[in-house]
Amino acid sequence: MSTLRDIAKEAHVSPATVSRVLNYDSTMSVGDATRNRIFRTAEKLNYTKHRQGRGAKTVKKIAVIQWYTEQEEPNDLYYYPIRLGIEKAAWQLGVDVQRIFNDHPKDLFDRLNGLEGIIAIGKFSADQIQKMESLQVPIVFVDFDALRYGHDCVVSDMRGSVDKVLEYFLGHHRNRIGMLAGVEETTGDQHQVVVDPRLAEFRAYLDDHQLLNPDYIFTGDFTQDAGFQMMSQAIKRLGADLPTAFFAANDRIAVGALKALNLAHLKVPEDVSIISYNDSAIAQYSNPQLSSVKVYTSEMGAEALQMIVHRPPHELARKVTLATSLVLRDSSD
Repeated sequence: MSTLRDIAKEAHVSPATVSRVLNYDSTMSVGDATRNRIFRTAEKLNYTKHRQGRGAKTVKKIAVIQWYTEQEEPNDLYYYPIRLGIEKAAWQLGVDVQRIFNDHPKDLFDRLNGLEGIIAIGKFSADQIQKMESLQVPIVFVDFDALRYGHDCVVSDMRGSVDKVLEYFLGHHRNRIGMLAGVEETTGDQHQVVVDPRLAEFRAYLDDHQLLNPDYIFTGDFTQDAGFQMMSQAIKRLGADLPTAFFAANDRIAVGALKALNLAHLKVPEDVSIISYNDSAIAQYSNPQLSSVKVYTSEMGAEALQMIVHRPPHELARKVTLATSLVLRDSSD
């Protein structure tokens, strides 16, 4: 039987670190890479002592299905922490997790067997949902409103997030407001276009306040390069009419926008105030540091796991919406 020392030796950490990580010591400060390595090593060595006494009467097996490929996922600052949150909660409750990536969309569901539940992370088409339903196990979607399909889901408060940002801008007399919106063109199987609800709320809120200007909205993908291109286009096209505030759909877009503003000799936040979305690590290390909406992605994953394990016998699907926080730094007034 494997011991803490065996795990520590292979993971290149101390036994004390292994013990505190596996027991979810909230006072323990350790990086995600180290934490993940410890869990993987414990799983590899079949260490199960830390699973006992955690409140799960039986060990369940679930599948975590992701709409990204395995290669794409580590580079995504939004969905990756959701999966880590699921796995952390799974280890705590004694749940076995089968990870399924979208490397082969046509046979995505062929590898699922012996499951007691599915957690689906990302955006899925009606065809994919129907295939999941054919397995006849509980399904919880994360970051996808699946109520219309009759399934439980966990989402963040995107509508409230946008309102917070716009209220902040207006409260600081920034009335010309633009958006650098991200576009996710299709679901994992390339069958459906995905519309960003943040853009819809942005339009609706400013329209209600008679401040909406469609010329202030720019769209691209969720990358730093796209952010640079969108802001460069805005500067060139709008000139002196450039908005004095921008909401960026994620931190990567905002970082690219900062670069374009710097090259145009526009000061942030004096000339242009920027608030982004997600509050990933790069928000704190950009120059200037980004104000950003903090999304509790790890908690979203943990909540989804709880909904699967402790699912009450109910007939109606539930949607759990987690709040967000507006973290203010140097890129806004």
